[in-house]
Amino acid sequence: MTTIDGPVSSRHLVDPEIAPVLDVFPPLGLSAESLSQVREAQSAPVPDAPDPQALYPDVTTTEKWIPGFEGDPDVRILHYESKARTTPAAALVWMHGGGYVLGRADIDEILCRRIVTETGASVVSVDYRLAPETKEPGLVHDCYAALRWVHENAGNLGVDRDRIAVGGASAGGGLAATLAILARDRGEVPVSFQLLIYPMLDDRTGSTVHAHPYAGEFIWTPADNRFGWTSILGREPGGDDVSPYTAAARVESVAGLPPAFISVGALDLFVEEDIAYATRLIRAGIPTELHVYPGAYHAYDMVPDAHVTQAHFRDSIGALGRHFNG
Repeated sequence: MTTIDGPVSSRHLVDPEIAPVLDVFPPLGLSAESLSQVREAQSAPVPDAPDPQALYPDVTTTEKWIPGFEGDPDVRILHYESKARTTPAAALVWMHGGGYVLGRADIDEILCRRIVTETGASVVSVDYRLAPETKEPGLVHDCYAALRWVHENAGNLGVDRDRIAVGGASAGGGLAATLAILARDRGEVPVSFQLLIYPMLDDRTGSTVHAHPYAGEFIWTPADNRFGWTSILGREPGGDDVSPYTAAARVESVAGLPPAFISVGALDLFVEEDIAYATRLIRAGIPTELHVYPGAYHAYDMVPDAHVTQAHFRDSIGALGRHFNG
């Protein structure tokens, strides 16, 4: 059996257009000792980075602090709106990636502005607290606070309460999936759609039992995955008592969840868990669109000009736009 410590090399399977990035993208190597250093490195300014406002000038960004969930600290959000917004508009509550331990809402500004520009929706990007400083269920509670705030303030925000979607990438996709489950179970806020971009759904992924010989070699590895899940759970992943409000794959029934878009690369560590989740949704009669991109590793869309990235945005933003605009 292939083990998580010695995967078969999958470099020959990588799409040639996105392969060169692997020569310059350093492995994260996440650990309790390295976490602060990785966070500092990722927060450093990127030379020659494009200006989001110049790329999408017709979008406004407003920073806000909203009440937390049932006594939790206030939550920082970034609210993106079209200057030409027509009301009532659809809305997307968006969660950034980072394995539950990295990132902040600001890293997705270009993406959020693009979604506003191409779909006409408003976007609320959630700066949720990170693990291991905050354990489960704190992260999803921050996201639920943002979802509920959008719903309760829909009139003032010019938002259609019947067209509020959730979405995210990687760990953010995992949070979006758990948020949809939490909203279904609480019955307070309807979620109309879930946009899950290579979502992090299953704490058991990366174990020797669930090892995949050609997935997880690049960008986000089984070792990083174990660290991320251990950080949010506060214990080793893979146990019998993991909540579906932390790992969506653990939910007993997917019945009643909103329609979904799921995309993932064929070489992504999450490929099998994402396909499995999509299969469960489909078998429950939930409209589900699944895309698996050959030759793509985790976060492949960091290479903007690659054909696979262009296909990814065509598919994902297109699906969101069709949902919002009929």
